[in-house]
Amino acid sequence: MSRSLIPGVIAEGAPALFERLIARTPSGRTEFFEPDEFSWIADVEARADEIKKELDGLLTHVDQLPNFQDIQEEQRMLTQDDRWKVFGFYAYGARVDGNCRRCPRTAEIVESIPGMTTAMFSVLLPHKHIPPHRGPWKGVLRYHLALRTPADETAARIRVGSRIEHWRDGGSLVFDDTFEHEAWNDSDEIRVVLFVDVIRKLPWYLAVPNRALIGAIRRSPFIKRAVANNEAWQETLGATITPA
Repeated sequence: MSRSLIPGVIAEGAPALFERLIARTPSGRTEFFEPDEFSWIADVEARADEIKKELDGLLTHVDQLPNFQDIQEEQRMLTQDDRWKVFGFYAYGARVDGNCRRCPRTAEIVESIPGMTTAMFSVLLPHKHIPPHRGPWKGVLRYHLALRTPADETAARIRVGSRIEHWRDGGSLVFDDTFEHEAWNDSDEIRVVLFVDVIRKLPWYLAVPNRALIGAIRRSPFIKRAVANNEAWQETLGATITPA
């Protein structure tokens, strides 16, 4: 199993200690959360068609979208092929200005999400499998809004811990990515989600160091490099993709 760490920012012992403390909170052992626990999700789902309109403009150039590992080089342990495409808006609070200009409504929507730290379109091309891995710490929860799903929705699925869920067009999933998880698209179609990380609600004595850690990650070489890779992509292939 791969553990996705943020080089130079999160040491091996830090997330383990943080996880133990959060695991003692009421939500700390929960794999999937009910969407209605988050008041902002209904507003995001209500604007899914606006997001899809901008997404469709990008998908006409899907082969030109960057591969996940081309943006986050440290994640080559997860994927080495060209079947996981991404289009980023925010990375731990660092804004990808060019991409936000290309999809202004989507940018506006993700910016309205309380505690949003990271946001992107995540595109799984046909027959892509993301192997088992886990996030580095429990300070955020992961949100998926399903935007494009196979006609047979059972052909695309995600396992988090012991539980498997399927994406349903226009529907939401919220989960804790520090549980081992993996994803499949076993269809001949694409699967696209709006992928957002949000700060987990915590007691104040955990919330304060958690926000400090997120700030440190945002200033780290890891994130600066990812933003620079996005900018480089925009200057080359990205320059051929115009706003919707």
